[in-house]
Amino acid sequence: MFGTSKVFIGVVHLPPLPGSPRWSGDLDSVLEWARRDARSLAEGGVHGLIVENYGDVPYVPGSVGPHTVAAMAMATRAVQEVVDLPVGINMLRNDPVSAIAVAVATGCRFVRINVHHGVMAADEGVIEGKAHETLRYRSALGADDQVKIFTDLLVKHATPLGTSDLSYLARETVERSLADLLIVSGDATGEEASLHDLEVVKGAVPEVPVLVGSGLNEGNAPGYLAVGDGAIVGTSLKMGGHIHNPVDVSRVAALSQRFAEARNNP
Repeated sequence: MFGTSKVFIGVVHLPPLPGSPRWSGDLDSVLEWARRDARSLAEGGVHGLIVENYGDVPYVPGSVGPHTVAAMAMATRAVQEVVDLPVGINMLRNDPVSAIAVAVATGCRFVRINVHHGVMAADEGVIEGKAHETLRYRSALGADDQVKIFTDLLVKHATPLGTSDLSYLARETVERSLADLLIVSGDATGEEASLHDLEVVKGAVPEVPVLVGSGLNEGNAPGYLAVGDGAIVGTSLKMGGHIHNPVDVSRVAALSQRFAEARNNP
């Protein structure tokens, strides 16, 4: 999909969308924000992008509703107008069916699912993995080859209701819930993932790509990239390292160099 090893995926964090408490009422400004950040990420050297309804706090734990789906589709198309890179969807907090619907309609290549397998307790309530529904819906749309499933293990901002054995969860998520790629994150957005956790997951499923899902930056990238297959990066690419700021193309370019070094020095 990305045509390279040590994949660098940048996040387009959207401002609040229609229906969310902080919605400004101006969709054009949301679309321009998406285009601007997408351009900066592409110019800095990312290999792909993921579009998230990040501004929609507090998140809906299940179906986000048609207004959010429509706005996400428009934002995704706005991103695709200005970059020629693989794009994915993350429909927060955990609405993979809607994410797949947007992905199919817009030609996206993957979705990120926070809870695909197992059960997590979060501020939104109890969030259940629904791999059975997600994969059947993807098949019904004829998108098994088009839209790949990227899923978190023990997703951030949540606590497992069940085992926290990462080796077991990694194997089960791949073998029983048919994930295409796994993501290892820290406890919260922007917080560093455990390098040990990354090593455990990669050791459990060496045949499956494993990405770092939070906390990667220019300083710690070499250690993570020596073990994992890449990363999804958001916070450290923003101006001043603050998540609500626009993307800083110089930060993207500097981190892109770390990915290039990891590819050239396996």
